[in-house]
Amino acid sequence: MTSLHALDDCLDRLAREDGVLVQVEATQGSAPREAGTWMAVWRAALTGTIGGGQLEYQAIAAARALLQGQAGAVAQNAVVRYPLGPTLGQCCGGVVFLRYRRIGAADAPALRSALTERLAPVALFGGGHVGAAIVRLLAGLPYAVRWIDSRDGVFPPQLPTQVETEHSQPVQDAIATLPAGARVLIMSFSHAEDLDIVVACLQRLRTRDDLPFVGLIGSKTKWATFRRRLEARGFTAAEIARITCPIGVPGIAGKQPEVIAVAVAAQLLQLAPPEATTAAASLQAAGAR
Repeated sequence: MTSLHALDDCLDRLAREDGVLVQVEATQGSAPREAGTWMAVWRAALTGTIGGGQLEYQAIAAARALLQGQAGAVAQNAVVRYPLGPTLGQCCGGVVFLRYRRIGAADAPALRSALTERLAPVALFGGGHVGAAIVRLLAGLPYAVRWIDSRDGVFPPQLPTQVETEHSQPVQDAIATLPAGARVLIMSFSHAEDLDIVVACLQRLRTRDDLPFVGLIGSKTKWATFRRRLEARGFTAAEIARITCPIGVPGIAGKQPEVIAVAVAAQLLQLAPPEATTAAASLQAAGAR
């Protein structure tokens, strides 16, 4: 795979050839990857990883046997138990349950839906250089990004599957339609727009309290100004404290867009992970072959 975007690579290959989706159904004890992790096995290639090592080596062999219709191959949609310690010699010591599904072009819509369903939602306001750098980085991480701007023509023509763009005018109106659990990143071209978005976030937190992170790009001076304006609008100190500004984990110096993107992505990864997902159940219900 030459792209960081495993889902895009998977869907692209699926249009040309069948493969086998290998997905971590469940784990017990210590395991290299969590439930929902997947890889796609092709006749001469791989997309993604379930953690490497002997577990992945055996899973690839089992998947290719299924793909080639070999006698004694694992059954379609079967779940196989792999004890990591005694059987595979991996020091994790836990147990991994892998599900095997042969997939083809007809499965692409269900696959796209099921594998993006488990991604944590991020709403990024601002189509500038920093926003673009963050989107490029988050597209290789477990996030579904909704990229929002009030201006037309600011988004690149081609984006990874888990990134969708939206024109919103006024831009803060998009806050009301964000999914529960969305992480919000604010970095528009205008301080006035930034303030409007922050206000909309605080109003939603006041009524629904379902945005786990709201981050605003800017200096300490910018945040001091914003804090005074928010106080003037009647927000309490506790409410204003829900906004993180400046954003990015401390200790990462540099103002280049790519450096800021790394700091912001690291901060998002420090949040509690999204709730356990039902990607495997969704795929099964969708009827992958």
